[in-house]
Amino acid sequence: MDEKLISPDYVFEVSWEICNKVGGINTVIATKAANLIQKYGDKVIMVGPDVWREPGANHAFTEDTALFAGWRKRAAKDGIALRIGRWNIIGNPIAVLVDFSNMIPKKDQIFGEFWDEFKLDSIAGHHDYIESAVFGYVTGQVIESFFNYNLTFNEKCVAHFHEWMTGAGLLYLKSRAPHIATLFTTHATVVGRSLAGNGFPLYRELTSYHGDTKAKEIGVVAKQSMEKQAALNSDCFTTVSEITATECKQFLERDVDVVTPNGFEDSFVPKGKDYTKIVAESRAKMKQVAEVVLNHELPDDTMFIVNSGRYEYKNKGIDLFVDAMGDLNRRTDNKKTAVAFIMVPANNYGPRKDIVAKLAGHSDTQSEGGYTTHYLHHAEYDQILNAILGSGIQNTPDEKVKIIFVPSYLDGNDGVFDMKYYDLLIGMDVSVFPSYYEPWGYTPLESLAFSVPTITTNHAGIGMWVNREMAHLNRGIDVLERTVGHDQSIVDSIVDRLMECGTMSAIEKKQAKDEAYEISKIALWDNLIDNYFTAFDVALKKREARTLLFPSVYSSPTRVKSEKKYKSNMPIWKPIVIK
Repeated sequence: MDEKLISPDYVFEVSWEICNKVGGINTVIATKAANLIQKYGDKVIMVGPDVWREPGANHAFTEDTALFAGWRKRAAKDGIALRIGRWNIIGNPIAVLVDFSNMIPKKDQIFGEFWDEFKLDSIAGHHDYIESAVFGYVTGQVIESFFNYNLTFNEKCVAHFHEWMTGAGLLYLKSRAPHIATLFTTHATVVGRSLAGNGFPLYRELTSYHGDTKAKEIGVVAKQSMEKQAALNSDCFTTVSEITATECKQFLERDVDVVTPNGFEDSFVPKGKDYTKIVAESRAKMKQVAEVVLNHELPDDTMFIVNSGRYEYKNKGIDLFVDAMGDLNRRTDNKKTAVAFIMVPANNYGPRKDIVAKLAGHSDTQSEGGYTTHYLHHAEYDQILNAILGSGIQNTPDEKVKIIFVPSYLDGNDGVFDMKYYDLLIGMDVSVFPSYYEPWGYTPLESLAFSVPTITTNHAGIGMWVNREMAHLNRGIDVLERTVGHDQSIVDSIVDRLMECGTMSAIEKKQAKDEAYEISKIALWDNLIDNYFTAFDVALKKREARTLLFPSVYSSPTRVKSEKKYKSNMPIWKPIVIK
C-alpha cells in the first residue's frame, strides 16, 4: 500500500445488514471486518438497525453496557435510542444498533428538509423506503453525536454507507457534519436490478437508458433518487465490479472513484481432518433429509448440486437452473443420481411436521411427498415451486434427478437441517449460479473458498474478474456466456458440465476441488483490502479540501473536547492479531 495515502483515525461502517443477515452485503462487511480491525482496532465502529426486539433474539450481537457509557447516556438525552456491544464475528468489532422507530413519525419533516437541500424525491416511497430512509437519517445523527462527544477535529473520520438504504445518513452528514468524510458503495444499482428483473435487455441497451426516466417507468423513483443523491454527494463513490461501474455512470451520472471488489476471509474454512469430517457430516445430513422428503433411499454416491442466494428469480438465474435440472433428468445417457437443492429463503412458516417427525425417528409418520422442506405461504403463487412443478421432475425413485426447495435461512436453527449454510455447502459436489444480473457474486466465491467447483456467468462481476485474472482453463470454475432473456445455450452448457461432473474419477474430483480453492485465494481480503484504503484516502482528501476552503467551520472551540474527557470515554484497545 502507498504510504502517502491519508489514513483515517476512525471508520464508521453503516449498513442495514450489520448484525442483521439479509444477503451478501452482510458477508462483505463481516469478512472484511477482520482486516479493518487488524489495522484500526476498536476505532472501527459498525452501525446497523436494532430490528430484533426480543431480548437475546439477535445471536449476532452481544451488548456491552460499559462501552461508551457516557456517550450512550448523552445520546439518550438527545432522543437517540441505541445499544452498544460487539458483533459476534471474527475480530469482534464494536457495533452500535440503532432504534429508529421513534423518528418514523417525523418522516415528512425529514423528507421536506432533504427535498429543500438535495431535491431528494421521496413522494412515491413506500413502507420499505420510509423505514430505510429514516434508519439512514438516524445513523447520521449517531455518527455526528459520537464525534461531538468523544472526538476533536484533529481526528480524521470516515463514514462508509452501503446501498441506497443508508443514503439518508450520508446526506445528513453532508448537511450537518461536513467535517466527517463520506463513502458510498452501491452493490447493485436500483435501476439496473429492476430492469434486469423485469426482462429488459440491460447490458445490450445500457447506453440508451436514462436512469431517472426508467425509474419512473418501473416505479422505483424514490429509491433511485436516494441512491443517486448519495452517490453525487459522497466524498468517494465506489462499487464492487467494473460491470456495475458502467451502470453507475449511466444511471447515477457519476463516475465511480474506486472499484472495490468483494473479498473473502477464509480463516473459518476448515482445514485438513476438520474439513474431511465436516464434508462427511454435511453429506450424511443432506442424504438423510433428501430421503425423508423424497420418501425413498438414495445411492451413497449421489451427486449434490446447489443453487442459493437471494430470491431474485430471473436475476439470479433460478429459472435457468430449474430448466437445466429438468433437461438433465431427461438425458437418457445420464446414469448419475443427483439431488439439486435450491437453498433460497422465501416466505415460509416453519418446517414441515412430517419431515421433522421422520427425522426424529418416527418411521410410522406418513410422508407428504412434494418438493419443499418448509411450509410456504401462498405456495400456489411461488415462482420457484411453480417452475419445479413445470420442470417435469416428479421426485420418483426411478428418476435420476430430484429437486428440493429449501425456503429457509440456514442459520443452524431452521428445524430440518439445523446446520449452517456453509456447513452444508462444504458437502456439495458442484454449485450452479447462472445469473443474468449479478454485480459481484458472493455465492460462487463462497463455493470456491470451500473447494466446491462452481458454474457462473459473464454477467456476474466475479465471472468477468476471473476471466481477466485467470486466462487458462480451470476445472474449479466455468464462466458461461449469457445473453438476454431465456438462454437455452446456458441451460445446455449447465447440463453438459453436470454430465461431466457425474463421470469424474476420484482424482479428477480432487483436482477440481483443489483448483476451486486456488481461485478463491486471489479474492482474499488480504489481496483486496487496499482498494478500501485507497477509497478512504480519496474521501479524506475531499474532506481536507473543504477544511482549507472553510477553516472556521472546523475550528470552533466549542467543539473541542478536553483530553481527560476524551480518554475516559474511549474503550481500552490494543491491536488484534488475526491468525
